[in-house]
Amino acid sequence: MAEPTVVRRSPAAAFAARFEAASAGGGLRLAEIPFLSQINLRVDPKSPAAERIGTAIGVPLPMEPGTAAGGGDLEVLWLGPDEWLVLGPDGAAPGLVERLTEAAAGEHVSVVDVSAQRTTLVVAGERARDVLAHGCALDLHPRAFGPGRCAQTTLARTGVVLVADEDGFRLLVRSSFAAYAAEWLLDASVEYVKPPAREAGPA
Repeated sequence: MAEPTVVRRSPAAAFAARFEAASAGGGLRLAEIPFLSQINLRVDPKSPAAERIGTAIGVPLPMEPGTAAGGGDLEVLWLGPDEWLVLGPDGAAPGLVERLTEAAAGEHVSVVDVSAQRTTLVVAGERARDVLAHGCALDLHPRAFGPGRCAQTTLARTGVVLVADEDGFRLLVRSSFAAYAAEWLLDASVEYVKPPAREAGPA
C-alpha cells in the first residue's frame, strides 16, 4: 500500500493571495518565507566551542548585541549574550544540528531545532517602515536599525525577532501568532496600498 502524501502547509499560507494583492502597487511587498531551518544555539561566547562552531558553519558568531552575520546560505542572529539563532534553507536543520553538535565537542552547549516554532514574514519596499511603525516601538530609521541589525521586540503586542534587510524587514513570528500578525500587517498597510484600477464603463 502506497504511503500517503504529506502536504505541508505553512502558518501564513492562507494569506498568500492577500499578500500578493497588497504588494501590487509597488511601494510595499508582503510575503511569507516558509519552512526556514532555525536552530537555537546557546554557548559561552568566550569558549573554544564558540570559535569552533563559527568555523564549522562558515559564519563567525556575531558578538555585538543586535547584529546578524551571514555566509553562504546561512545567517546567524544575536539574541543574547550567550544565545544565537542560526537560519538556513528548508531541510537544512538535521545537518546543521549535527555540525553544531560536533563542533561543540562535548562542551556545555545547547543546540535545539526550533524550525517549527516560527515562520518568517517579509515587509519590504519604501513603505515598510511606515507599516511597522504602526505597532513597533523601535526606531527603524536606517541609521539606527539598518541592514545587518536584528532585535527581539514586539509588534502589535506580539513577540517577534525583527531583522533588517537592504529593502525592508523580516519578522520571525511564532507559528501560533502568524495569522494574527499577517492580519495586522494587512490592516496596517491599507493606507499604503494602491487600489485596483477600475474598469471603464460603457460610453
